[in-house]
Amino acid sequence: AEEAPHGHMAIGTTVFPTGLGMAATWNPELMHTIGEIIGREVRSQGGHISYGPVLDLSRDPRWSRVEETFGEDPLLAGRMGGAMVGGLGGGDLSKPNSTIATLKHFLAYAVPEGGQNGNYSVVGKRDLLQNFLPPFREAVDSGALSIMSSYNSIDGIPCTSNKEILFDVTTDWGFKGFVVSDLYSIEGIHETHHVAPTIEDAAAMALNAGLDVDLGGDAYRNLVSAARSGKLDSAALDRAVGRVLTLKFEMGLFENPYVKPESARSVGGFRSGEVAREVARQSITLLKNEGNLLPLEVRPSMKIALVGPNADNAYNMLGDYTAPQPEGRVVTVLDGLRRQQPGIEVKYVKGCAVRDTSTADIAAAVRAALEADVVIAVVGGSSARDFKTSYKETGAAVVDATTVSDMECGEGYDRETLDLLGLQPQLLKALKETGTPLVVVYIEGRPLEKEWAAENADALLTAYYPGQEGGNAIAEVIFGKYNPAGRLPITVPRSVGQIPVYYNRRAPQLHPYVEGDASPRYPFGYGLSYTTFDYSGLNLLPGDDGTLTVEATVTNSGDRDGEEV
Repeated sequence: AEEAPHGHMAIGTTVFPTGLGMAATWNPELMHTIGEIIGREVRSQGGHISYGPVLDLSRDPRWSRVEETFGEDPLLAGRMGGAMVGGLGGGDLSKPNSTIATLKHFLAYAVPEGGQNGNYSVVGKRDLLQNFLPPFREAVDSGALSIMSSYNSIDGIPCTSNKEILFDVTTDWGFKGFVVSDLYSIEGIHETHHVAPTIEDAAAMALNAGLDVDLGGDAYRNLVSAARSGKLDSAALDRAVGRVLTLKFEMGLFENPYVKPESARSVGGFRSGEVAREVARQSITLLKNEGNLLPLEVRPSMKIALVGPNADNAYNMLGDYTAPQPEGRVVTVLDGLRRQQPGIEVKYVKGCAVRDTSTADIAAAVRAALEADVVIAVVGGSSARDFKTSYKETGAAVVDATTVSDMECGEGYDRETLDLLGLQPQLLKALKETGTPLVVVYIEGRPLEKEWAAENADALLTAYYPGQEGGNAIAEVIFGKYNPAGRLPITVPRSVGQIPVYYNRRAPQLHPYVEGDASPRYPFGYGLSYTTFDYSGLNLLPGDDGTLTVEATVTNSGDRDGEEV
């Protein structure tokens, strides 16, 4: 089994944008192609199970794993996830590049109290049925053959031992695959949720509930003693073993367990770099463009000041669940600007780090801005595994009080605010004071607070974590070689006090707070273009089966080619 939420997490493989970025494309056909590439790369190296797509609905941006998801909408998540599963083989294990797609994480994992990873989730049955379950159902119908349980609990029942969702619901769907724990989530029934007196009891509870496979933990070592003591339902054990063996036989692993070594060397091919670049292009979302500053009008003597902690940091482009990268494989924003317009001067000054305040040089950034025609400030967050940080065996990072990591997102890095960290706010304000036109680009794993940038930047973009080709894609948008068509898959709040804030919340309508507006800064689906689109001819066509078809004519009324979602 291999991690593969936005590319196979292995040396030399293709790194696509993380889930939010992929969702911002609103392009299921592109997701299908991503799935095909991931399937080929996993299978060529001897893997058979791919962990992903991640179908958690995100309603709390403080949560550390928002970046892995497709955002807040069940329809969008289901369509994108189903398309990826189709690309991974659609459940036909006779295909040489098919994988057993594992859907993560079952269930309501992305709405924990306080934004704390693995915490109690407050969600009702109607919400589960209407919003949280449909994306998983669509992916199962598309051929997913594995589902991963989540660390959280719902209504006091740990999801890893919840028979109603692990067995009853999936049986109703006609699911033919197996259910797998998240790493050590079975132990968590005993050790963190405290609803089982021993790990043996936890193991029995999980298996009896329909959890077939223990992902790398020690809990299921206790199944023999649990069976002997009568805690284990032998039919549940037979069912679990049968599910796993069936898929191994269907995949031919007993007859052909190995791959040829030369096939493993073929990763990173298959036009994968071109596809990664196209996904990054389509994901970039334009949030503000005062006076049509973008795209930049390139002149021979033009000078650009490129500043910020994410302007030339390869790992900050990639997000969590990413392997170490070969030198030069990842295109940073600095690389992209110089490649797209080699004739203009780009002066790079980091200015400050994401979190660390000990190495800042904002004065140098200001000097560069004063000498430039335009400033491009690349700020945001980081889920970068520096491969020096300590990590739990679950993959969550361990905070070391003696060092300052720039990592502020990724598994285990929950936030209590959405503010830019470190000296990034001071950097932006100092750049604004120079009077030089200011383009702000957020590279981020969650929708960070953008109030200052929305009010003060001349142009504002979010690129999420854009992957290995992100620098090229960002430069193409800035210079007008690609008209941005990304649309937000998740709401951008004005402050953490609004959370949860998402577009399809139930009535009644929100009313203003004492301190300010209750509306979001940027709503779900928002995104600008370098052209304009007009809608006309709205027509609603009721169907006999209770469906409603909505038709409209969309016209490009501007002077540039463009794409509308």
